[in-house]
Amino acid sequence: MKQAAVGFRVHSGWSALVAVSLENEAPTVLSRERVHLVETFIYKFRQPYHTAERMPLEKARAFIDGVLVESKRLATRALRSIQTDLGKQGYRVERCALLLASGKTLPTLDRILLSHALIHTADGELFRESLRGAFAQCGLEMTCIKDRELLDRGGQILRTNREKLLKRLTELGRALGSPWTQDEKYAALAAWLVLADPA
Repeated sequence: MKQAAVGFRVHSGWSALVAVSLENEAPTVLSRERVHLVETFIYKFRQPYHTAERMPLEKARAFIDGVLVESKRLATRALRSIQTDLGKQGYRVERCALLLASGKTLPTLDRILLSHALIHTADGELFRESLRGAFAQCGLEMTCIKDRELLDRGGQILRTNREKLLKRLTELGRALGSPWTQDEKYAALAAWLVLADPA
């Protein structure tokens, strides 16, 4: 079977997912999805720490834990589905890439809920954490790349400059049509890099 990898760029309550394979070192997009990481796609669940801010601490903790469990279940279901679909096409998905924000370690919940900036950070990190759990559940080897370092890393690994790389990423999605935003481009590049540089 041929190798494929999936890349993820996360937002509050959803993630861009792009599956890529390489043929003679050239990338091909096999699948592109927007995966919902909450069952009910409304503010209450998409921004769980914002919602928890107005709750007593123990209720907030239980609410956030519940959103995390649900999100991990949905992420696992999406990953198993893509593994099955691509498997039928002759591709094996064993590697994935997750784009990170700052990568800072968050403090305890009570301290998070006192800071609006930390609440924003924690919302994004919750959904990345759910994906990490899903990767483990599906037996995927994970590579994490900081969002702001992605293009530089891509340029080094693929031996090209930023402008050519961005042009190539735009061309990669042309046949797929919309949406092919920065989210899809970056998720595709992240998947491409774990195949091009498996070390």
